[in-house]
Amino acid sequence: MVTRGKRTEAGQGLGAWGKGAAKRRSFLIGILVLGAVGLGVGHLLRGRVASRDLSTVTVTRTKFVRRVHADGNLRAVKATPIAAPQSEGDFGALKVAWLAPDGTAVKKGDVLVRFDPSAPEKQLRDGEADRASADAQLREQQIKSKTAAADSKTDADLANDELAETRKFQSKDKEIFSRNQIIESEVDERLATAKQDHAQKAEQIQGRLAKSNNAVIAVQREKADLSISHAKTALESMQLVAPHDGIFVLKRNWRGEIPKLGDSMWPGQEIGELPLLDTMEAEVFVLEVDGSGLADKQPAEIVVEARPDHAYAGKIRLVDKLAKPRQPGSPVQYFAVVIALDQTDRDVMKPGQRVQATLVLDQEDALVVPRQAVIDHEGKNVVFRKTPTGFESVPVELGAATAGRIVIKSGLIDGDVIALRDPTRTDDAAGSAAGSAAPAPAKPGPP
Repeated sequence: MVTRGKRTEAGQGLGAWGKGAAKRRSFLIGILVLGAVGLGVGHLLRGRVASRDLSTVTVTRTKFVRRVHADGNLRAVKATPIAAPQSEGDFGALKVAWLAPDGTAVKKGDVLVRFDPSAPEKQLRDGEADRASADAQLREQQIKSKTAAADSKTDADLANDELAETRKFQSKDKEIFSRNQIIESEVDERLATAKQDHAQKAEQIQGRLAKSNNAVIAVQREKADLSISHAKTALESMQLVAPHDGIFVLKRNWRGEIPKLGDSMWPGQEIGELPLLDTMEAEVFVLEVDGSGLADKQPAEIVVEARPDHAYAGKIRLVDKLAKPRQPGSPVQYFAVVIALDQTDRDVMKPGQRVQATLVLDQEDALVVPRQAVIDHEGKNVVFRKTPTGFESVPVELGAATAGRIVIKSGLIDGDVIALRDPTRTDDAAGSAAGSAAPAPAKPGPP
């Protein structure tokens, strides 16, 4: 009985311990469940707060205008080039001896450039000396020709007389003269005939030789005359004058330098120009990064820096096919753009004046959103559109853009509400990713 009682007490103790352990397990499970529920509720609450505090914007259709600023210079539409003379003589490069200052107002006939005349003057003196020498040689040759012709004629006359005498007294009668005398007489006749032929041919050859020598000397004289003519023409062109009234503008080389005294100019090399001031245009330079969409007939506006209070309207007339550096060795490239002005103010506009231009490259009614609202997500441009249950990502097709706004071609409609940042990022991640909005797609370059 005692033993059974002890076992019963032990069993009761074990039962009580088991019940306590079960209660503890239930308690721990309950705590875990409550914690999970609390985390979920907190997460939902945090999500709602973030959604409520997230900045949004309503997409509306508005007029989008993209403007690009550029600088450059005025120039005349038509100008008369002033270039080093192209003479027929071989004078090489010409040295500038005097030069009118850049921007000088000139009248028709005013001297613009003078070159050093040393080379043509030397050629003129040499040519005159060569011609004098040729004249002297020609006179000498004429005297020699006359003397030689007279000698040849004398020889021919003597040969004729000798032949006539030989035939007159020729021994032909066989009854009177011996055979040897007859043979000697025949030989004398043939000799006299040969002398006569030789004298006649020598006279003819001497005449042709005299003509040939005279022709050679005449060629030398013509060469001297040609050299003199080239030298005189070159001397006349050593001074360039203004063909009409205007402003003399010197041409700058690839280093931006203008011609100066002592510079060598090759024949045909342009020194400057004399612009016609009736019609002016502007040549400006647009950064390559801003040059997308440049095209002819786009509106533009320029301001002359000397008169910043007035703007002049115009249109793009010409756009370079390729971007090029404005300075050698500079990595920055520009598109050269020529702007045709609607009017020319002759009282204000002068060639070479600096101008500031504003080019209107895009004008359209479009859906426009802030640039930071477009997110680059896995290589695609998306925006986050607000829905009743939160935000959803929407792929969009982008159009033209400025530094702060961008055109949405497709993906959104008028009235959509979008987030100004990625709502899936935390505040810290969004802050670190600020300014990482997707750029506008590249447009084709200028035509």
